[in-house]
Amino acid sequence: MVVPIPPDHHHRRSIRLPGFDYSQVGEYFVTICAHERRCIFGKIVDGEMRLNELGEIVHDEWEKTSVLRANVDLGAFVVMPNHFHAIVYIVEDDLVKATLSRSTRRGDRPVAPTEARGPSPRSIGAIMAGFKSAVTTRINTIRKSPREPVWQRNYYEHVIRDDKEYLAIEGYIENNPANWVKDSLYLD
Repeated sequence: MVVPIPPDHHHRRSIRLPGFDYSQVGEYFVTICAHERRCIFGKIVDGEMRLNELGEIVHDEWEKTSVLRANVDLGAFVVMPNHFHAIVYIVEDDLVKATLSRSTRRGDRPVAPTEARGPSPRSIGAIMAGFKSAVTTRINTIRKSPREPVWQRNYYEHVIRDDKEYLAIEGYIENNPANWVKDSLYLD
């Protein structure tokens, strides 16, 4: 007997490095796309990004990220018409050390790794989830559309491994508006 696959069942391949701890100190390049890659954050004019009201929200919420999270510093970032690029530094602080030295707990019972739900606390996943949620809440308040998605479901991340790679990514982010028509996410 063949069991039908429910239509809401997704076959998503993980784009994360297997076994990698995304809460560890390091530099990460992240990209988030707007839902259906719609150009809702502004437009490129003469090679420069002109943020609209929704783009300003993305910019403001990203700048709040390091204020709200003691283990985060921000590198170069850019809000594009339909996506967002950033370099994120996860830095060590006393709370991170304390958190990593304790087991994760739910109530009085230790939580097995397979039982945990959602991104690990203080990880790139948690940072991105918080950011996406804050942006979505503010944008949907303005649009008066509480359930409308702002972002695509996932995000892209890349662990930056050396200075050469860092400089290339930083240059890519800084030059992204000027190179918009060559961008793989370009939509006219």
